[in-house]
Amino acid sequence: MTSTASSMDTRQGQAPHDQRPSWLQRLRRFGYPAGPAAAGGAGDVRDRLVPPYAEPSPRLWLALGVPPALAEQITRWSGWVGPLLVTLMAGVMRFWNLGSPKAVIFDETYYAKDAWALVHRGFEVNWDKNANDLVLQSGGHLTIPTDAAYVVHPPVGKYVIGLGELIFGFDPFGWRFMTALLGTLSVLLLCRIGRRIFRSTFLGCLAGALMAVDGLHFVMSRTALLDGVLMFFVLAAFGCLVVDRDRSRARLAAALPADADGRVRPDAHTADTLRLGWRPWRWAAGLMLGLAFGTKWNALYILAAFCVLAVLWDVGARKVAGARHPYVAVLKYDTGITFLATVPVVVAVYLVSWIGWIRSPADGSGGYFRNWAATDGKGGHWTFLPDWLRSLWHYENEVYAFHVGLSSPHTYQSSPWSWLVLGRPVSYFYESPAAGTDGCPADAGQKCAREVLALGTPLLWWAACFALLYVLWRWLFRRDWRAGAIACGIAAGYLPWFMYQERTIFFFYAIVFLPFLCLAVAMLIGAIIGPPGSTDTRRVIGASGAGVLVLLIAWNFIYFWPLYTGTAIPIDNWRSRMWLDTWV
Repeated sequence: MTSTASSMDTRQGQAPHDQRPSWLQRLRRFGYPAGPAAAGGAGDVRDRLVPPYAEPSPRLWLALGVPPALAEQITRWSGWVGPLLVTLMAGVMRFWNLGSPKAVIFDETYYAKDAWALVHRGFEVNWDKNANDLVLQSGGHLTIPTDAAYVVHPPVGKYVIGLGELIFGFDPFGWRFMTALLGTLSVLLLCRIGRRIFRSTFLGCLAGALMAVDGLHFVMSRTALLDGVLMFFVLAAFGCLVVDRDRSRARLAAALPADADGRVRPDAHTADTLRLGWRPWRWAAGLMLGLAFGTKWNALYILAAFCVLAVLWDVGARKVAGARHPYVAVLKYDTGITFLATVPVVVAVYLVSWIGWIRSPADGSGGYFRNWAATDGKGGHWTFLPDWLRSLWHYENEVYAFHVGLSSPHTYQSSPWSWLVLGRPVSYFYESPAAGTDGCPADAGQKCAREVLALGTPLLWWAACFALLYVLWRWLFRRDWRAGAIACGIAAGYLPWFMYQERTIFFFYAIVFLPFLCLAVAMLIGAIIGPPGSTDTRRVIGASGAGVLVLLIAWNFIYFWPLYTGTAIPIDNWRSRMWLDTWV
């Protein structure tokens, strides 16, 4: 037995683990030992294709006095119980007093009314200048205009907002309901995605909890804007791809032959020739990406990035399984499905999302530009196409020209260079009630401030800057696929905006890659705590440091709570929360 353990702990030409040079021992303290088993490839290849989940322990529940049988049940279901508890916390916060402020805040002036028109007429309309006041005064009971409006975003996100309005009415609670629901569900998605990629329920729940207490996510979940809807569909697409990755690798592992000891070994023939089938989760990802593209066009960059990511995952899986020509095998057996499940599905979903506009009359009383093919668009080389398709193509050309030429200055516009450090948040709502009015305490002695500020929780975002560097290091120098996936999500949602710095762009666009920042922070915290097998001293020090960081982030969110909810506070208290001059 002793000789076996010794042989597993030593490699040819390398010192035993306990006799390594001091710099390797120091590196081990950070959780990255060059383990002989991992490096030697002596283990079962199934563990490399589909790593096992960390086994949860019932010790916490037993310490809290929970009976052993119940503690075992809770532990067994912790993969769902933990994420659901975090989601419940997020939902309570997001739905609490959702109708406040009872006002049309920021771009709700466009999307709330566009959504109401879409679900009733099938296309957006021009509203009177005083429509916001009439909506609030009448409880949403007003006649919808008939004159079509020129809008520059696809309809999916507005249909989502409109669903809440159909259920709960044309008022602030109604038009914010679906964004609050999707914001809450996105926390559940992130918990489960984090659990799957880290193989740790704790780290998955931590990632979701971090997003639950992020100010930007909180505000966007309580505001009827499109970007929160876009974030949900992007995160759902990523989750589908992660599940597909696990399922396809499990199928590869099941097809590999086992040796006389029952251990599965790499096999070149199987890895080079196995067909992985239709892969329903990849089609589900295509559906989610289609809904994302039907919400805002910048989802196209994410579509391209996720397609590349999926192909590289396939290459990696076949390489681990023993393929001699993994790129050829992926090109032959996987790329076709990847294309079919994404590009055609995205285009089809996008076209279906315009069905209300397509079915509107083409006599000038329907959607904007709906009659273009029958009027200004007569003639040309494309008359064999349906009129609705040519009219829609013309509409999309006009929208593209608008987007690339948008440069009107705005008080709260910002450069993407400043987003990660929260250089210029966006104020959605601001009032200065006098003492004793509109929630301002009578003994305030001065005016109060009521603001809804789209500001990320500062300590979380500033920690994310360091976490991003850590993730890049893990990806570039440790070839960690998890770090690569997180970096891909951040890059796809963030980097394209650097090409449009002359445009009018805003910090809240960063909501799309926020979930990946939270995954990055969770990954960094996992490294701070230490890997399995660390000494008790290492674990205690790491857990203490990580716990302090998480508590500070939670405290930071609570501190800025009044600015996220529009709660009236004395003006001096408001000024004390303006940590940077650019926040005012």
